[in-house]
Amino acid sequence: MTNILETEPLPSAEPATPKLAGRVAFVTGGTRGIGAAIARSLANHGATVGVGYSRNRDSADEFVADLLGTTRRHRAAASAHRGNVGSAADCRRTVAEVIDTHGRLDILVNNAGITIDKTMAAMTEDDWYNILAVNLSGAFFLSQTALEHMVSRGTGLIVNVSSVVGKTGNIGQANYAASKSGLFGLTKTLAKKAAYMLAKSGMRSDDGIGITVNTVTPGLITTEMTAAIPEKVMEKLTSQIPVGRAGRPEEVARVVPFLAADASSYITGQVWSVNGGMDM
Repeated sequence: MTNILETEPLPSAEPATPKLAGRVAFVTGGTRGIGAAIARSLANHGATVGVGYSRNRDSADEFVADLLGTTRRHRAAASAHRGNVGSAADCRRTVAEVIDTHGRLDILVNNAGITIDKTMAAMTEDDWYNILAVNLSGAFFLSQTALEHMVSRGTGLIVNVSSVVGKTGNIGQANYAASKSGLFGLTKTLAKKAAYMLAKSGMRSDDGIGITVNTVTPGLITTEMTAAIPEKVMEKLTSQIPVGRAGRPEEVARVVPFLAADASSYITGQVWSVNGGMDM
């Protein structure tokens, strides 16, 4: 008779060649919250990572210094790129900077986002347009520039970070919900356009990786953005989540290296929800 002992699972050995070795990623809003977790996850899988930020250079430099500890282990690199995602010119410039710095761009993660929560009656024109400029238009202009480069190389991945609010709506967040919902349509259109551009360029092959575009849709995640939510409100929100808790940035970040892997090249135009069942 064989006895089966219940033990802790043995740690898996790190692969000799990480699955994203040699790849270059650019993560906007990549120095904190979900963006920082995505940057670390990509670095842990061997990618060189450029992170975008808008204001605090000292904080960005500190994050990159920490990230270098991981990337150097895989003979990769890390860098920080300052810009305003709400500016089309800055979007084009920062993508070009990443390519100039690291020689290529394989993965673009459109993560940068802001909120200005107000009732519809109190929401001003600037409140509306500023949110759309950063959360939606920025993703378009960054993707527009990155896609041209990716088509010329015949391979690439774009991941847009949306929100469960884009699927469910939320009182006081008309601007935010509209911007995040818009990413769904942008993702599907870019996925079709990327495939068309690749075929037209003659760079597509039946056994190639190609170019894919997908969306990751977080639910309630513990970040600086949610830290200001009052405790009672947070308790009410988590009580409505089937798994009974808020998510962690790392749980969202796990999806991106999966989509970036060569084995995921048949997945495009899809919405990946990481929200504990909020929108089932």
